Amino acid sequence: VQLQASGGGLVQPGGSLRLSCVASGSILAPNFMAWYRQAPGKQRELVADINSGGTTNYADSVKGRFTISRGNSRNAMSLQMNSLKSEDTAVYFCNAVHYGVAYWGRGTQVTVSS
Repeated sequence: VQLQASGGGLVQPGGSLRLSCVASGSILAPNFMAWYRQAPGKQRELVADINSGGTTNYADSVKGRFTISRGNSRNAMSLQMNSLKSEDTAVYFCNAVHYGVAYWGRGTQVTVSS
């Protein structure tokens, strides 16, 4: 299984970005997908997750600003990030879990700076 993330970049504070992740390979619809992020010098942390039924969960720091969703094909996931802050700067990783096995994408850099 491969996870391909895209959509990172440089944005000013208050701006928006949309991250996308597509799973390919032997899994057509992972049970569970999530976005994590890791800022320099910090541990990787959960940003948001979504299960196959569409139930979502968000870190307190992004509630009301970020929205996670899954595509109709069920092997794709997006993260709409609005009202971005400098503290959102990090490498964002796509994660998928299928029957207890976790898969990770390479990560995409998000930089929020004026």
